[in-house]
Amino acid sequence: MLLAIDVGNTHTVLGLFDRDELVEHWRIATEAHRTADEIAVVLRGLLGQHDGAAPTEVDGIVVCSTVPAVLHEMREVCSRYYRDVRAVVVEPGVRTGVPVLTDNPKEVGTDRVVNTLAAVELFGGPCVVVDFGTATTFDAVSAKGEYLGGAIAPGIEISVEALVNRGAQLRRVELARPRSVIGRNTVEALQAGILYGFTGQVDGVVGRMAAELVGADGNPDDVTVIATGGLATMVLDESGVIDVHEPWLTLIGLRLVFARNAG
Repeated sequence: MLLAIDVGNTHTVLGLFDRDELVEHWRIATEAHRTADEIAVVLRGLLGQHDGAAPTEVDGIVVCSTVPAVLHEMREVCSRYYRDVRAVVVEPGVRTGVPVLTDNPKEVGTDRVVNTLAAVELFGGPCVVVDFGTATTFDAVSAKGEYLGGAIAPGIEISVEALVNRGAQLRRVELARPRSVIGRNTVEALQAGILYGFTGQVDGVVGRMAAELVGADGNPDDVTVIATGGLATMVLDESGVIDVHEPWLTLIGLRLVFARNAG
């Protein structure tokens, strides 16, 4: 079985693949100060929850990370606790098959390249991938499967946190749909601003990207828009541009990268 690990700034998502099938998945908090020994204990505990997936049965590990400190510890986990297991760390030099056509390809987050690979494999191009995580990222992919670049906006949760921390009379609210866009109280006003504000942001950015991808003579509706990330479900029902929701896009991309590099 293949263990895929996507280390994000806030959460780490893990998936267990039996060939091409995702048979189990977990989401845990990303702790930058967690040691390799602690990570190994967590991995063994999670793997032990899946029937027939004792730690010794993992025959491949693939990792991408946006947190350098955690990536360092992940390397230690692989070398110390899974030394006989083929491990692939997604970083510059690893084969992905995705041409990165930005000014400095090395500064593009590995998760965004992995998402591009999975999006092209599943849905083809051109497409736009919207990843709702700590940041909301928009990635433009050409008809040839090239990563062209994208946009980065503050994520939903950190934006709400900043608003509450700076607003003396504001408080945390449940991220839920209000009765109306016209809030009748502070809670509903916050919910309306969050939900419809971020939905408008997504629709606006994606619309502009799609138009640029196809050019003046193309049809923006020909661009497939894929949503992923832990907070994607918040805007799915409100957005007018999202075509597909694939919550495990990054894990699928990691599986594909492993296949290209495992030999």
